[in-house]
Amino acid sequence: MFTRTSLGAAVIAVVVSAGSVTAQAPKTIAITANDQMKYSVTQILAKPGETLKIKLTSTGTIPKEVMAHNFVLLRADTNVDAFVMAAAMARDTGYIPASLKKQIIANTTLAGPGETVEVTVVAPKVPGKYQYLCTFAGHFQAGMTGWLIVK
Repeated sequence: MFTRTSLGAAVIAVVVSAGSVTAQAPKTIAITANDQMKYSVTQILAKPGETLKIKLTSTGTIPKEVMAHNFVLLRADTNVDAFVMAAAMARDTGYIPASLKKQIIANTTLAGPGETVEVTVVAPKVPGKYQYLCTFAGHFQAGMTGWLIVK
């Protein structure tokens, strides 16, 4: 039997069997992002409801003010083009448009050179393809995107 407990931003999966309790660590996905505006991982496979820890590290050298990266996982029904347009105008909120937060399943903050940011997320229970992208202006258009495939 699986139960999930949320403590702040941390999500812990607990396995209960034959009277013993063991914590099951989230599956960690390490992604790097570079000055060429590319993610090192463009496909993540997950089971419905699986807990994932996304760790994004910027390996670039260009200053954060002009080249930062994030990881934003969108709902399947999101109009990605409209979301990206709104994100490009949301510099003051880390390129996360406040009016479209309901379209986001999970996101990190921005990472500059040598920085690592992370987010723990429970994969959607509905199988399908969920797009993730970098919302820093121009990065999605340069190909900084990937897919979470839930099956």
